[in-house]
Amino acid sequence: MSNYAEGAPAVRTRRANPMGAYLTVAGIALFTIAVFLDWLSADIGDAARTDGRSVSGYETDPLIPFIAYLGIGLAAALLYAMTRAYRRQHRGLTLTSMAVGIAATLLALSYLVDAPGVSENGADVSAEVGVWLALVGGLLWAAGSGLFAKEIEGDDHLDDDAYGRDLSA
Repeated sequence: MSNYAEGAPAVRTRRANPMGAYLTVAGIALFTIAVFLDWLSADIGDAARTDGRSVSGYETDPLIPFIAYLGIGLAAALLYAMTRAYRRQHRGLTLTSMAVGIAATLLALSYLVDAPGVSENGADVSAEVGVWLALVGGLLWAAGSGLFAKEIEGDDHLDDDAYGRDLSA
């Protein structure tokens, strides 16, 4: 039984569920790991050797590790905001993370469809495991950010009533 001799306990406000943020961090981790795996391999038609030289995402395009490093910064900011922000999130940061996650997904998808810049060399290349892992990581990143963005944010209707703001406009 509760002791209410000192008054009723303080009512806690609803806070954002961190599952979306954790899913975002997992997607960012997968995308970052994928940067260092093979992304493209050159197909050589030699009978003795069927696989050509493979290159990692880090060697393929400088934009790939940049997006991974940007994701690491966004993950750190999301986790920090969960500990400091009222109701555990900052919606602008979450939506920024979702936009970068969508861009990471589209980047990986572009390497699956047709690797950028390969047509000018005339080389026949195929996607490797790093592209697939980056695609899964980008999807998790974007979906997790979307889940977290739909959670409640610091501003709510109680604050609007307290400050006399009209929401009907």
